[in-house]
Amino acid sequence: MNSAQPRTQGAIAGIHDGMELGEFLRWGRDLHHQGRYEDAARAFELILGVDADNQEALIGRNRAVRRSVPRWHWEMLHDEERAELYDRAIRQAVAAAPDALVLDIGAGSGLLAMMAARAGAREVVACEGQPSVAETAARVVRVAGYDDAVGVVSKMSTRMTVPGDLPRRAGLLVTEIVDCGLLGEGILGTIAHAREHLLTPDATIMPSRGRILAQLIESEPLHRKNHVGKLYGFDLAPFNRLSTLEYFDSRLHRHEHRALSEPMTVFEFDFYTADARPQRTELTVRPTAAGKMHAIAFWFEMELLPGIVVDNAPGHDSHWKQAIQCLPVPLHVQPDLPVSLVAAHDGECVRFEVESEEVVA
Repeated sequence: MNSAQPRTQGAIAGIHDGMELGEFLRWGRDLHHQGRYEDAARAFELILGVDADNQEALIGRNRAVRRSVPRWHWEMLHDEERAELYDRAIRQAVAAAPDALVLDIGAGSGLLAMMAARAGAREVVACEGQPSVAETAARVVRVAGYDDAVGVVSKMSTRMTVPGDLPRRAGLLVTEIVDCGLLGEGILGTIAHAREHLLTPDATIMPSRGRILAQLIESEPLHRKNHVGKLYGFDLAPFNRLSTLEYFDSRLHRHEHRALSEPMTVFEFDFYTADARPQRTELTVRPTAAGKMHAIAFWFEMELLPGIVVDNAPGHDSHWKQAIQCLPVPLHVQPDLPVSLVAAHDGECVRFEVESEEVVA
């Protein structure tokens, strides 16, 4: 069997005709090893279609799905505060316009789309670009009994059209395509595209606004998560060429740290007008204490509707962690010497540069 060739319903017929399951299992494993995880999952699905208890196929499919479906989905679904705030905002928005078509972008499990239907929305389109997630969301919606109101489209929203995928332009957009640094899942470009192609001119956009806040941090443990030096009698510093230049996520309160400045607003976004064009801003930060600046921690506040705000500030019990950007070399700071920062984003990722020549090893 040629692993490069796509399979169709004929493959299922082949299994029924007595073709060896082992050949299909090898095909699925080959696809997985090639990094074609969606194709691998479909290959194992063929086997499960005729042998639902085949353990090799069950494990193979799960391994393939695990490669393309992030683990944070489960933690996110258990984030009760996030769910309650979205539910309250959705109820308020749907009550104001019950006849509006609702578009949920990045639907995941379909939770927000079902919240809209439960709130009284008559027609909801849930858009999910990851095929395995989209297929599962459709099952979740069906089991919950909302498939009469909620339709799932397995496609990136930026490839959707009206009336091809939406019967008409949507009057309410609900989305949560944000990472710990707000922009990392492409919310700016996605909403800008939706405004132009998928939404009515007076559509309600949820979230409506967002801002990014940052703080100077002293934390040797955080710095060690991204840098190495002399250890065990060897100089391992050359390995730092592979360290993260931008940010990684971490829960600040789980690492010994000290704040060296007050939080400051870095960027603000109005999602009714914002686009993904790069931005750059210069900041002057006056440290509140002397110390070694190892990193900049940043997070977001996201206004769903006026008065309803979701955030991932340090210490907040949120499934989102904080964004951490470590300095290549720590910087000594003190209250009488302001620190000059440049913050920039390319539409998807925020990055900081420190404009100072004074460093400490």
